[in-house]
Amino acid sequence: MSGLQPGSERHGVVQPGATSQEMYDGGMKVRREVLGDAHVDRANANKDHFTEDFQDMITRIAWGGIWTRPGLTRQMRSAVTITAMVAHGHWEELAMHIRAALTNGLSRDEIKEILLQTAIYCGVPSANTAFKTAQQVFHEMDNTGMDATP
Repeated sequence: MSGLQPGSERHGVVQPGATSQEMYDGGMKVRREVLGDAHVDRANANKDHFTEDFQDMITRIAWGGIWTRPGLTRQMRSAVTITAMVAHGHWEELAMHIRAALTNGLSRDEIKEILLQTAIYCGVPSANTAFKTAQQVFHEMDNTGMDATP
C-alpha cells in the first residue's frame, strides 16, 4: 500500500483521475496474465472496425476496472466467473475461464467443487454441460502437454 492514499487500494488501477489509457494498460496486463498472450493476441488479431470498441471496452472495464481490484483474489474471481458462465450457459467462455482458473492457481479438484456447487444453484443440466466442458479442457491439456501457465 505504499504510495497510496487511504482508501485508494480498493480501486485497483481505477484510481480517481485514472486515464482511459491507464485503465487499458492495467487491464491488458491482467488480461494477458490470466488468459495468456496467445489468447489475447488472437483476440486482438481478429478485431476489426466493428469489434475494436468491444475489445477496448472489455480490456478497460472488465480487466482494468474489475480484475485489477485487490478486494478478491484471482482464484475467487475465477470461481465467481466460472459460476456465472455456468449460470448463463456460456460454454465457450466457460472453457476459457477454466483454463484461466488453473492459471490463477485453482486446482482441478477445486474446479470440480465449484461445478458441484453450480449443480445446486444453477441446475443439474447446466452443471452436466459444465462438467463435460471441463473434462474436454482437461483432456486437451493432458493430450497436448499444455499446462495452465500462459
